[in-house]
Amino acid sequence: MRFRTDLCNIKIKLQSSYAVKNTRSYAAIAYLFLAPALILMGVFTFWPVGFNTYLAFQDYSIADGTATWNNFAHFKYIFHEELFWNALKNSLLYLLIVPVIQLGALVLAKLVNNKLPGMTFFRATFYIPVITSISIAGVVWIYVYKYDGMLTWLLTSLGLLHEQIDWLGEPKIALYMMMIFTFWKGIGYYMVLYLAGLQAIPSEVEEAAVLDGANAWQRFWKITVPMVKPTILLCTLLSTIAAIKVMQEPIVLTKGGKGDTYTALFYVYDQAFRNFNFGRAAAAGLVITFFCVLLAIIQFRFFGEKK
Repeated sequence: MRFRTDLCNIKIKLQSSYAVKNTRSYAAIAYLFLAPALILMGVFTFWPVGFNTYLAFQDYSIADGTATWNNFAHFKYIFHEELFWNALKNSLLYLLIVPVIQLGALVLAKLVNNKLPGMTFFRATFYIPVITSISIAGVVWIYVYKYDGMLTWLLTSLGLLHEQIDWLGEPKIALYMMMIFTFWKGIGYYMVLYLAGLQAIPSEVEEAAVLDGANAWQRFWKITVPMVKPTILLCTLLSTIAAIKVMQEPIVLTKGGKGDTYTALFYVYDQAFRNFNFGRAAAAGLVITFFCVLLAIIQFRFFGEKK
């Protein structure tokens, strides 16, 4: 009896040893497959983030590569600079586009989710602006926004406008004109994400709601919105970060600052590649990152799963 017990114990130990070795071999293979991606992330993500954080607290000279501790001088400077706060205000004001583009993309995805003739072409039409180069799209929209451009002509023809306006040259409206361009450029991208979320909803749920007498509006708010909540969180988070770090639109449409469209990320670009003050640019970048993280936390608390 004791001999049989010893054999069982030996067998259990051998099986445990084999399982451990097997688990380690699987882990080694997994890390081997992950290695290329981890190396690329280390070189192009983790190292730049770490070096940027280091530069934010240093006086860095690009000529000889020397860096000296500056006792938070860059942060003290930007916190007292009106230009930076104006740029940050414009970036935060740009967040107004987030709920508009998300609601529009969700409604649009709901419409194109119907199986009707020509719907594939309709989806592709809305996605074309996403894959269009922002430089090319910006040139087209500059002509749309010119004082004698298409928008002025259209509003004048409809009797809604009685004088020519340089839409990108007016400080009070230039930022909102850029938001319209962002809406046109990005709504197709979020439409595709919402479309994937909608197609994951079981058809039986919609059919049961119809049998219970729910109308289209009730089905949208009681079934569609709750079931695509994870997609709403993802899209809202992506569009919020995109709004905070908007830079290409000011460069293409207003050359960076015309019409009070100077944004926070353009300030970083301006300090780094025009003034060659990399430390100040790095400090401003960390402040922008702080606001992005803060907004992400708020959105996770609002849209995340309640425990």
